[in-house]
Amino acid sequence: MTAKRLGFFSRLLDLTDAASRYRLATEQITTAERLGFDSAWVAQHHFFEDEGGLPSPFVLLAHIAAHTTTIRLGTGIVTLALENPLRVAEDAAVFDLLSDGRLELGVGSGGNPQAFPPFGQVIADRTLVYVANMQAMRTALRGDSLGGDARLYPAGSQILDRMWQATFSVEGGRRAGLDGDGLMLSRTQPRPASAPKATLSEMQEPIIDAYLAALPVGRTPRITGSRTLFVADNRDEARRYADLGLRRHEARLRGLGRAVPGETLDELIASTDSYIGTVEEVLDALRRDPILNRVTDLVFQVHSIDPPHELILRSLDLIATQVAPALGWQRAPVRQLETAL
Repeated sequence: MTAKRLGFFSRLLDLTDAASRYRLATEQITTAERLGFDSAWVAQHHFFEDEGGLPSPFVLLAHIAAHTTTIRLGTGIVTLALENPLRVAEDAAVFDLLSDGRLELGVGSGGNPQAFPPFGQVIADRTLVYVANMQAMRTALRGDSLGGDARLYPAGSQILDRMWQATFSVEGGRRAGLDGDGLMLSRTQPRPASAPKATLSEMQEPIIDAYLAALPVGRTPRITGSRTLFVADNRDEARRYADLGLRRHEARLRGLGRAVPGETLDELIASTDSYIGTVEEVLDALRRDPILNRVTDLVFQVHSIDPPHELILRSLDLIATQVAPALGWQRAPVRQLETAL
Protein backbone atom coordinates (compact mmCIF):
# COMPACT_ATOMS: atom_id res chain seq x y z
CA MET A 1 0.00 0.00 0.00
CA THR A 2 1.45 3.35 -1.03
CA ALA A 3 -0.55 6.12 0.62
CA LYS A 4 1.82 9.06 0.16
CA ARG A 5 -0.15 11.65 2.11
CA LEU A 6 -2.35 11.34 5.18
CA GLY A 7 -5.42 13.47 5.78
CA PHE A 8 -8.18 14.04 8.34
CA PHE A 9 -11.69 14.89 7.18
CA SER A 10 -14.25 16.53 9.47
CA ARG A 11 -17.98 16.66 8.76
CA LEU A 12 -18.37 18.82 11.92
CA LEU A 13 -21.04 16.55 13.35
CA ASP A 14 -20.03 16.56 17.01
CA LEU A 15 -23.16 16.28 19.16
CA THR A 16 -23.21 19.85 20.41
CA ASP A 17 -24.08 23.40 19.31
CA ALA A 18 -22.59 25.08 16.24
CA ALA A 19 -20.03 27.24 18.06
CA SER A 20 -18.74 24.20 19.93
CA ARG A 21 -18.57 22.19 16.71
CA TYR A 22 -16.29 24.79 15.18
CA ARG A 23 -14.13 24.95 18.30
CA LEU A 24 -13.79 21.16 18.48
CA ALA A 25 -12.99 20.89 14.75
CA THR A 26 -10.25 23.47 15.21
CA GLU A 27 -8.76 21.47 18.07
CA GLN A 28 -9.01 18.24 16.09
CA ILE A 29 -7.20 19.77 13.11
CA THR A 30 -4.50 21.42 15.21
CA THR A 31 -3.99 18.02 16.85
CA ALA A 32 -3.76 16.40 13.42
CA GLU A 33 -1.05 18.89 12.46
CA ARG A 34 0.91 18.14 15.62
CA LEU A 35 0.69 14.42 14.82
CA GLY A 36 2.07 14.99 11.33
CA PHE A 37 -1.06 14.70 9.18
CA ASP A 38 -0.44 16.23 5.77
CA SER A 39 -3.92 17.65 5.21
CA ALA A 40 -7.24 18.42 6.87
CA TRP A 41 -10.57 18.79 5.07
CA VAL A 42 -13.95 20.20 5.98
CA ALA A 43 -17.27 19.57 4.27
CA GLN A 44 -19.83 22.17 3.25
CA HIS A 45 -23.48 21.42 3.89
CA HIS A 46 -26.47 23.72 4.06
CA PHE A 47 -29.36 23.98 6.54
CA PHE A 48 -29.49 20.57 8.27
CA GLU A 49 -27.46 20.25 11.47
CA ASP A 50 -27.66 16.44 11.48
CA GLU A 51 -26.40 16.23 7.89
CA GLY A 52 -23.52 18.68 8.08
CA GLY A 53 -22.54 21.48 10.37
CA LEU A 54 -20.79 23.99 8.10
CA PRO A 55 -22.26 26.19 5.35
CA SER A 56 -19.19 28.48 5.10
CA PRO A 57 -15.98 26.44 4.79
CA PHE A 58 -13.61 29.30 3.89
CA VAL A 59 -14.58 31.20 7.04
CA LEU A 60 -13.78 28.27 9.32
CA LEU A 61 -10.62 27.36 7.40
CA ALA A 62 -9.34 30.93 7.74
CA HIS A 63 -9.79 30.62 11.51
CA ILE A 64 -7.99 27.26 11.51
CA ALA A 65 -5.20 28.64 9.33
CA ALA A 66 -4.49 31.21 12.03
CA HIS A 67 -3.97 28.36 14.52
CA THR A 68 -1.78 26.17 12.28
CA THR A 69 1.35 26.57 10.19
CA THR A 70 2.00 23.54 7.97
CA ILE A 71 -1.07 21.35 7.50
CA ARG A 72 -2.77 21.76 4.13
CA LEU A 73 -6.40 22.86 4.43
CA GLY A 74 -9.00 21.59 1.99
CA THR A 75 -12.65 21.93 1.10
CA GLY A 76 -14.20 18.52 0.82
CA ILE A 77 -16.29 19.85 -0.82
CA VAL A 78 -17.66 23.23 -1.85
CA THR A 79 -21.07 22.46 -3.35
CA LEU A 80 -20.35 24.35 -6.55
CA ALA A 81 -23.79 23.83 -8.08
CA LEU A 82 -25.25 26.02 -5.31
CA GLU A 83 -22.59 28.74 -5.37
CA ASN A 84 -21.70 31.81 -7.39
CA PRO A 85 -18.49 30.55 -9.03
CA LEU A 86 -16.83 33.97 -9.11
CA ARG A 87 -17.39 34.39 -5.38
CA VAL A 88 -15.89 30.95 -4.76
CA ALA A 89 -12.84 31.96 -6.82
CA GLU A 90 -12.50 35.19 -4.84
CA ASP A 91 -12.83 33.48 -1.46
CA ALA A 92 -10.38 30.77 -2.51
CA ALA A 93 -7.81 33.32 -3.69
CA VAL A 94 -8.02 35.38 -0.49
CA PHE A 95 -7.86 32.32 1.74
CA ASP A 96 -4.88 30.92 -0.16
CA LEU A 97 -2.95 34.13 0.49
CA LEU A 98 -3.90 34.21 4.16
CA SER A 99 -2.87 30.57 4.65
CA ASP A 100 0.49 30.89 2.85
CA GLY A 101 -0.62 28.76 -0.09
CA ARG A 102 -2.11 25.87 1.90
CA LEU A 103 -5.50 25.63 0.15
CA GLU A 104 -6.64 22.40 -1.50
CA LEU A 105 -9.82 23.35 -3.39
CA GLY A 106 -12.25 20.44 -3.60
CA VAL A 107 -15.59 20.92 -5.36
CA GLY A 108 -18.59 18.81 -6.27
CA SER A 109 -22.17 18.99 -7.47
CA GLY A 110 -23.86 18.19 -4.14
CA GLY A 111 -26.18 15.38 -3.21
CA ASN A 112 -28.84 16.49 -0.70
CA PRO A 113 -32.09 17.15 -2.62
CA GLN A 114 -33.49 19.29 0.21
CA ALA A 115 -30.68 21.83 -0.08
CA PHE A 116 -31.45 22.85 -3.67
CA PRO A 117 -34.91 24.54 -3.57
CA PRO A 118 -33.92 27.32 -1.11
CA PHE A 119 -31.22 28.34 -3.59
CA GLY A 120 -33.69 28.36 -6.45
CA GLN A 121 -32.08 25.27 -7.95
CA VAL A 122 -33.41 21.90 -9.09
CA ILE A 123 -31.29 18.90 -8.21
CA ALA A 124 -32.00 17.32 -11.60
CA ASP A 125 -30.01 20.18 -13.17
CA ARG A 126 -27.08 19.99 -10.78
CA THR A 127 -24.58 18.41 -13.18
CA LEU A 128 -25.21 20.98 -15.91
CA VAL A 129 -24.98 23.84 -13.40
CA TYR A 130 -21.87 22.34 -11.81
CA VAL A 131 -20.04 22.00 -15.13
CA ALA A 132 -20.92 25.59 -16.12
CA ASN A 133 -19.89 26.92 -12.71
CA MET A 134 -16.66 24.95 -12.83
CA GLN A 135 -15.79 26.55 -16.17
CA ALA A 136 -16.60 30.03 -14.84
CA MET A 137 -14.56 29.49 -11.66
CA ARG A 138 -11.59 28.14 -13.62
CA THR A 139 -11.77 31.13 -16.01
CA ALA A 140 -11.63 33.51 -13.05
CA LEU A 141 -8.76 31.70 -11.33
CA ARG A 142 -6.83 31.63 -14.59
CA GLY A 143 -6.92 35.41 -14.67
CA ASP A 144 -8.93 35.67 -17.89
CA SER A 145 -11.17 38.65 -18.58
CA LEU A 146 -14.53 38.50 -16.82
CA GLY A 147 -15.91 41.23 -19.02
CA GLY A 148 -14.08 44.37 -20.09
CA ASP A 149 -11.09 44.96 -17.82
CA ALA A 150 -12.50 42.91 -14.94
CA ARG A 151 -10.20 40.18 -13.69
CA LEU A 152 -9.96 38.27 -10.46
CA TYR A 153 -8.23 40.15 -7.64
CA PRO A 154 -6.31 38.91 -5.83
CA ALA A 155 -4.97 36.53 -8.45
CA GLY A 156 -5.74 32.85 -8.03
CA SER A 157 -3.87 31.05 -10.82
CA GLN A 158 -1.66 29.30 -8.25
CA ILE A 159 -4.73 27.33 -7.09
CA LEU A 160 -5.34 25.68 -10.48
CA ASP A 161 -2.88 22.89 -9.70
CA ARG A 162 -4.58 22.22 -6.36
CA MET A 163 -8.15 21.66 -7.51
CA TRP A 164 -10.05 18.43 -6.80
CA GLN A 165 -13.35 17.08 -8.08
CA ALA A 166 -15.53 14.71 -6.06
CA THR A 167 -17.73 12.23 -7.87
CA PHE A 168 -19.68 8.99 -7.61
CA SER A 169 -19.65 8.35 -11.35
CA VAL A 170 -17.36 7.15 -14.12
CA GLU A 171 -18.26 10.23 -16.14
CA GLY A 172 -17.28 12.42 -13.21
CA GLY A 173 -13.95 10.63 -12.97
CA ARG A 174 -13.37 11.20 -16.67
CA ARG A 175 -14.25 14.89 -16.31
CA ALA A 176 -11.77 15.34 -13.44
CA GLY A 177 -9.09 13.65 -15.52
CA LEU A 178 -9.73 15.77 -18.62
CA ASP A 179 -9.52 18.90 -16.47
CA GLY A 180 -6.23 17.72 -14.96
CA ASP A 181 -7.66 17.97 -11.43
CA GLY A 182 -7.38 15.62 -8.51
CA LEU A 183 -10.03 12.92 -8.05
CA MET A 184 -11.87 12.67 -4.73
CA LEU A 185 -13.46 9.32 -3.89
CA SER A 186 -16.05 9.09 -1.16
CA ARG A 187 -15.93 7.02 2.03
CA THR A 188 -19.06 5.25 0.76
CA GLN A 189 -21.60 5.67 -2.02
CA PRO A 190 -25.08 4.46 -2.93
CA ARG A 191 -25.30 1.09 -4.64
CA PRO A 192 -27.30 0.94 -7.87
CA ALA A 193 -30.50 -1.08 -7.89
CA SER A 194 -28.88 -3.43 -10.39
CA ALA A 195 -26.02 -4.24 -7.99
CA PRO A 196 -27.20 -3.68 -4.40
CA LYS A 197 -24.37 -5.79 -2.95
CA ALA A 198 -21.54 -4.36 -5.02
CA THR A 199 -18.40 -3.66 -3.01
CA LEU A 200 -17.07 -0.13 -2.76
CA SER A 201 -13.98 -1.15 -4.69
CA GLU A 202 -16.10 -2.60 -7.51
CA MET A 203 -17.81 0.78 -7.82
CA GLN A 204 -14.71 2.94 -7.52
CA GLU A 205 -12.20 1.00 -9.63
CA PRO A 206 -13.92 2.05 -12.92
CA ILE A 207 -13.95 5.68 -11.75
CA ILE A 208 -10.18 5.57 -11.17
CA ASP A 209 -9.64 3.85 -14.53
CA ALA A 210 -11.64 6.55 -16.35
CA TYR A 211 -9.78 9.29 -14.50
CA LEU A 212 -6.34 7.92 -15.34
CA ALA A 213 -7.27 7.29 -18.97
CA ALA A 214 -8.45 10.90 -19.40
CA LEU A 215 -5.60 12.59 -17.53
CA PRO A 216 -3.38 14.63 -19.88
CA VAL A 217 0.03 13.19 -20.65
CA GLY A 218 2.55 14.38 -18.11
CA ARG A 219 -0.06 15.33 -15.53
CA THR A 220 0.65 13.66 -12.18
CA PRO A 221 -2.37 11.72 -10.85
CA ARG A 222 -3.87 12.87 -7.57
CA ILE A 223 -6.41 10.51 -6.04
CA THR A 224 -7.94 10.90 -2.60
CA GLY A 225 -9.52 7.86 -1.00
CA SER A 226 -11.68 8.81 1.97
CA ARG A 227 -12.63 6.16 4.52
CA THR A 228 -14.61 6.08 7.77
CA LEU A 229 -12.15 4.96 10.44
CA PHE A 230 -12.55 4.86 14.20
CA VAL A 231 -9.62 3.33 16.06
CA ALA A 232 -9.92 2.69 19.78
CA ASP A 233 -7.85 1.06 22.47
CA ASN A 234 -10.29 -1.80 22.88
CA ARG A 235 -12.78 -3.51 20.62
CA ASP A 236 -15.81 -3.19 22.90
CA GLU A 237 -15.41 0.59 23.15
CA ALA A 238 -15.11 0.94 19.38
CA ARG A 239 -18.19 -1.16 18.71
CA ARG A 240 -20.27 0.57 21.39
CA TYR A 241 -19.79 3.97 19.79
CA ALA A 242 -20.19 2.49 16.32
CA ASP A 243 -23.54 1.08 17.34
CA LEU A 244 -24.71 4.47 18.65
CA GLY A 245 -23.44 6.46 15.70
CA LEU A 246 -24.47 4.15 12.88
CA ARG A 247 -27.99 3.74 14.27
CA ARG A 248 -28.35 7.54 14.45
CA HIS A 249 -27.11 7.69 10.86
CA GLU A 250 -29.55 4.97 9.82
CA ALA A 251 -32.45 6.85 11.44
CA ARG A 252 -31.53 10.04 9.55
CA LEU A 253 -31.44 8.19 6.25
CA ARG A 254 -34.76 6.51 6.92
CA GLY A 255 -36.24 9.95 7.62
CA LEU A 256 -35.09 10.97 4.14
CA GLY A 257 -36.67 7.85 2.64
CA ARG A 258 -33.29 6.17 2.09
CA ALA A 259 -33.03 2.81 3.80
CA VAL A 260 -29.69 1.41 4.92
CA PRO A 261 -29.47 -2.35 4.36
CA GLY A 262 -28.86 -4.34 7.50
CA GLU A 263 -30.06 -4.48 11.08
CA THR A 264 -27.21 -5.91 13.11
CA LEU A 265 -24.17 -3.80 13.94
CA ASP A 266 -21.94 -5.86 11.66
CA GLU A 267 -24.41 -5.39 8.80
CA LEU A 268 -24.47 -1.62 9.39
CA ILE A 269 -20.68 -1.48 9.50
CA ALA A 270 -20.50 -3.33 6.19
CA SER A 271 -23.24 -1.33 4.47
CA THR A 272 -21.60 1.99 5.43
CA ASP A 273 -18.10 0.81 4.44
CA SER A 274 -16.77 1.64 7.90
CA TYR A 275 -13.55 0.49 9.55
CA ILE A 276 -13.90 0.14 13.31
CA GLY A 277 -11.89 -1.49 16.07
CA THR A 278 -8.42 -1.80 17.47
CA VAL A 279 -5.27 -1.01 15.52
CA GLU A 280 -4.86 -4.65 14.52
CA GLU A 281 -8.48 -5.00 13.42
CA VAL A 282 -8.58 -1.89 11.24
CA LEU A 283 -5.19 -2.64 9.70
CA ASP A 284 -6.40 -6.08 8.67
CA ALA A 285 -9.49 -4.59 7.04
CA LEU A 286 -7.71 -1.66 5.37
CA ARG A 287 -5.12 -3.97 3.83
CA ARG A 288 -7.96 -5.79 2.06
CA ASP A 289 -9.30 -2.59 0.45
CA PRO A 290 -7.84 -2.59 -3.10
CA ILE A 291 -8.73 1.04 -3.75
CA LEU A 292 -6.26 2.17 -1.12
CA ASN A 293 -3.43 0.69 -3.17
CA ARG A 294 -4.20 3.21 -5.92
CA VAL A 295 -4.67 6.45 -4.01
CA THR A 296 -2.09 9.17 -3.49
CA ASP A 297 -3.94 10.66 -0.49
CA LEU A 298 -5.53 8.56 2.24
CA VAL A 299 -8.05 10.63 4.20
CA PHE A 300 -9.82 9.34 7.31
CA GLN A 301 -12.99 10.60 8.99
CA VAL A 302 -14.99 9.39 11.98
CA HIS A 303 -18.40 10.11 10.40
CA SER A 304 -20.83 8.32 10.77
CA ILE A 305 -19.54 6.92 14.07
CA ASP A 306 -19.20 10.41 15.61
CA PRO A 307 -17.65 9.37 18.93
CA PRO A 308 -16.93 11.91 21.69
CA HIS A 309 -14.25 14.53 21.03
CA GLU A 310 -11.66 12.91 23.32
CA LEU A 311 -11.97 9.62 21.46
CA ILE A 312 -11.62 11.38 18.10
CA LEU A 313 -8.33 12.81 19.33
CA ARG A 314 -7.25 9.36 20.52
CA SER A 315 -8.21 7.85 17.17
CA LEU A 316 -6.11 10.49 15.38
CA ASP A 317 -3.17 9.59 17.61
CA LEU A 318 -3.49 5.88 16.88
CA ILE A 319 -3.85 6.54 13.15
CA ALA A 320 -0.73 8.70 12.97
CA THR A 321 1.47 6.60 15.25
CA GLN A 322 0.40 3.06 14.37
CA VAL A 323 -2.13 2.63 11.55
CA ALA A 324 -0.78 4.93 8.84
CA PRO A 325 2.90 3.99 9.28
CA ALA A 326 1.95 0.32 8.92
CA LEU A 327 0.29 1.23 5.60
CA GLY A 328 3.42 2.88 4.24
CA TRP A 329 2.88 6.49 5.26
CA GLN A 330 5.92 8.41 6.43
CA ARG A 331 5.63 11.58 8.42
CA ALA A 332 7.21 14.57 6.68
CA PRO A 333 10.27 15.96 8.44
CA VAL A 334 9.43 18.66 10.95
CA ARG A 335 10.15 22.04 9.39
CA GLN A 336 12.89 23.76 11.32
CA LEU A 337 12.29 27.42 12.05
CA GLU A 338 15.15 29.71 11.08
CA THR A 339 16.80 31.45 14.00
CA ALA A 340 18.12 34.94 13.48
CA LEU A 341 21.85 35.23 14.22
